[in-house]
Amino acid sequence: MTDNTVHVRYLVDDVQAAIDFYTTHLGFTTNTSFPPAFADVLRGNLRLLLSGPSSSAGRAMPDGRTPHPGGWNRIHLLVDDIDAEVARLRAGGVAFRSDVVSGPGGRQIVLDDPAGNPVELFQPAGA
Repeated sequence: MTDNTVHVRYLVDDVQAAIDFYTTHLGFTTNTSFPPAFADVLRGNLRLLLSGPSSSAGRAMPDGRTPHPGGWNRIHLLVDDIDAEVARLRAGGVAFRSDVVSGPGGRQIVLDDPAGNPVELFQPAGA
């Protein structure tokens, strides 16, 4: 099965808090919602699967390791005005891992969702 949708799974501690965060702050809409186990939210062609501890994705591996949220792999969201987005999100109480960083391709900043999963906002150079 192929389509143009990109599917990314994030493990979260609290599915409802994750739904609220992504729909309130980052422009996603709820597709399906089965808290506390699972939900998925959409933004453009990105489908973000939010899997709680009681979901199948949260179950322990055969070697005993338990999947958990966090890390540094992240979704990458394009924005037109990173300074305005950062100001809006800070006013909404969103936690950032850093300040805006500039590089040859543009400017970026990393923020955390309620479970500690990173989200990168990126403004391409010249935008």
